[in-house]
Amino acid sequence: MKIIMIYDQIQSGLGTKDDTMVPLTGKKEPIGPAVMMEPFLKQVDGHVAACLCCGNGTYLANPEEVSRKLCAMVNKLQPDVVMCGPAFNYADYAAMCAKVACDINATTNAKAFAAMSAENADTIAAYKDKVAIVETPKKGGMGLNDALKNMCAMAKALADGEDITGLKNTFCFK
Repeated sequence: MKIIMIYDQIQSGLGTKDDTMVPLTGKKEPIGPAVMMEPFLKQVDGHVAACLCCGNGTYLANPEEVSRKLCAMVNKLQPDVVMCGPAFNYADYAAMCAKVACDINATTNAKAFAAMSAENADTIAAYKDKVAIVETPKKGGMGLNDALKNMCAMAKALADGEDITGLKNTFCFK
């Protein structure tokens, strides 16, 4: 199973919370949370083929354009699944994850979902009926390994074309 991860500047390691204008870029290797996720990816025969990222400010300056470009990159790379997140409790990144996951599902052959913490209540309320949003802890919170394992289980189910209703009821926001 070929996976693409979508990150902000913080999760990609390319910037801090103040470096918001990191341009859209990508790495053809696991970075950020994808590295921590590797044991769980092995359990579902998955590998991260690329990590795409941009700064929150870059996204907020033109969300439609950034999302369009991310979808074009996804089309070019042809993954089975795209994981948008984990966004933890970062509000701007969570909004990007949810919108981009929706757009990927609508405009590419890949299947996408988002991952974030309950602190992003507005984004969750706006998107939970449009895209699967896997629940994660806030940054530094307990339960990260479980959340990463759940993200891998969701990716596997989507890649295999399974009915994800049970998974959504178990570890996604409702």
